[in-house]
Order: sequence, then structure tokens, then C-alpha cells
Amino acid sequence: MTTSTAPATPADLAARYERGDFLLATARHALLASGAVATATDTEPSRLSGALPGLFTDSGASIAVGVLPFDTTSMPGHLVLPRAIHRASSDQATVPPRTSLPRPVKVTPVPEPEAHLAAVRAAVAALSDRDLRKVVLARALDLDFDEAVPVAEVVRNLANGNPRHTTYAAQLPDGRTLVGATPELLLSRTGGAVVSRPHAGSMPRSADPAIDKANGEALLASEKDHVEHAVVVESVVEILRPFCRTLDVRGPELVSTPAIWHLSTTVTGELIDEDVTALDLAAALHPTPAICGTPTEAARSLVQELEPFDRAYYAGAVGWVDAAGDGEWAVGIRCAEIADTTMRLYAGGGIVPASDPQTELDETSAKFRTLLAAMGLEI
Repeated sequence: MTTSTAPATPADLAARYERGDFLLATARHALLASGAVATATDTEPSRLSGALPGLFTDSGASIAVGVLPFDTTSMPGHLVLPRAIHRASSDQATVPPRTSLPRPVKVTPVPEPEAHLAAVRAAVAALSDRDLRKVVLARALDLDFDEAVPVAEVVRNLANGNPRHTTYAAQLPDGRTLVGATPELLLSRTGGAVVSRPHAGSMPRSADPAIDKANGEALLASEKDHVEHAVVVESVVEILRPFCRTLDVRGPELVSTPAIWHLSTTVTGELIDEDVTALDLAAALHPTPAICGTPTEAARSLVQELEPFDRAYYAGAVGWVDAAGDGEWAVGIRCAEIADTTMRLYAGGGIVPASDPQTELDETSAKFRTLLAAMGLEI
């Protein structure tokens, strides 16, 4: 395996991305991996983690990159030990112009908006019937093109248009490419230091400064959104507590992307056992209530009943782990799966007893618009 530490910015690495590569990039740091000296695919994340030491030794690689699906019990996690890795960091965020992409020739919502409203109503009713605190419902948007989707251009546009997000791209086991720009860090581990940054609760931004400020203040004051957020933070803390000798929870605070206000909390901890890797921790946390609901199994069952599609790797986890156990994993949202001339986009929202169906539909619509604009797509 070759490793490059030549001077480069994260934008440089995003610009060098080619279909089949792996990319995880923020405005401040990035990792680009290409080629493969070994792969590991398994429906049980603990077996993936257990196989890595031998694969690292046999291949000479020092890092594994890849994805976990939404439902690790039915679809496999997939890791690649790359032939070459490139890293970059910078204190200067650069934002090159975005490239316009071909317009889709067909756009199909899955399900239709009225059906999503009905699903939200059914979810709200099911919360009390099934003793659920929260469930996350998503919908999809299928785009068809009359030519192959230029994946590299999509990735570069996402990186350029979302400097506050983590842009990612990963090849899936079936050959499709998962691309996205997520605001949410699932887990990072550096030595004994652990960080998770859960998001839950959102409100759209506005071009009007007064409305924009009011929307942010409304989110901070929203009891419904604070309840939704607390469910996620409590779960993260509960799962990390057995692994950490100390935990510090700070938040929630108001954070923003170009299109959406979020509530965010930062959870930091110190590992008890440094043999526990970033992949182990990511697998323990995934799926959080931010993308599934709680209790997990009951929420996931309801998701699968109400959504008319298989999430596959949407709302999974994307990241890397090295031979020392360090790594970084992002929540796989604000994303699309690309296959030749087709693209499927996903957007979801958290449902709690106080949720309003039309507001939930509007939230997913805003997320679609944000993702489409960042990709350079007009529909």
C-alpha cells in the first residue's frame, strides 16, 4: 500500500476522486483511498472487526475503508483495504465553483407525497401502540437520466457545496456508488479519545435574515425537537458508557448548514480499553435513534413496515479504521445511490408523538432540495 502525505487540501483530494474510490472529506481534513489489496464483507460487524488484524498483516495495508448498511442483520458491511491512500488537511477552506449536471428525464417520488403523509400519521399512532419513543421515516426520489451519471462531478459538487458537512463516496458491494454530504459524525476515535456528535431536530433556513433568525430561535424553543434530540443523546451516552471511564456531554447547541438549522450535542469520552476500535464503537452505536428510532428493534420493524423500499446503505455508516484502532465514521444520510443512468436520493425525519405530517413532509422536501442543489441538479 502506498501513502501520500504530499501537500494538498481537502478540496484537492475531492477534485482527484474517481468512480470506485473512497472519499471522506470535510473542509479541514480528507482521506481518499483507491484500489484494493483485500476486501471483507459480512453481515456481522464484529466478524468484520475480528478479521481485520489478519487482513492487515497479510496484505501489508494499514487502513480499511467502507460502509455499514442500515440493517446489519440482513445486509453485509463491506470493507476495502486500499492499494493507495491520500490524506490532506488545511486551515483554509476552499470552495471551487460547482459544475452543472444533466437534467433528469424522469423524477419519481417513492412514495408519493400523500402516501408519506399517511405513513407519518400511521407512525404517530403506532408510537403509543408499540411503546415507541421515536421512529424515523424516510422517502426516496428516483431520478432517471438519458446518459450515465457523472459520479465524480456529483462528488466534487457535494464537497464544494457543503463545506460544513462530511462529504463521502463509497463503492457498494453490488457496484453502485453511495455519495452524500452528512452533517452528523457517528464516531471518531484517536488513541483513547472518543467523540460522537449526534444531530436531531431541524428547521429550514431562509434567505430572509429575519425569518432565518426566527427559525433558528424557534428550533431552540421547540419542545418537540428537544424531546426528539434528547432521545438520541440519551442513547449515545448509554451505549458509550460501558466503553468509557469518563463521558462529557455538551449541548444541545444550534448549528447550521446552508439550508437547515439543527440541534447538535457533542459527546466526548476516554476509552477504558484501547483495544476497542473505531469500528467496534461505530457498530455498537449504529443505528442511533437519529436515523432509526427507539427502542431500536421495534423502530426498525416499523420503518420496514411503513417505507415502500429497502434502505440498503442509506442511513448506514461510512468511514475508516486503521491498524491501531483509530478511525472516523459518519452517519450515511443526505445521500444518493448511483447506478449507471439512475440515481436514488433519500431524505428522512424523526417522528415523535407531537409530529405534524405536513411539517414532516416539508422537512424531507427541503432536504431533497438541498441535496439536489448541492449536486448541481435542477428539477
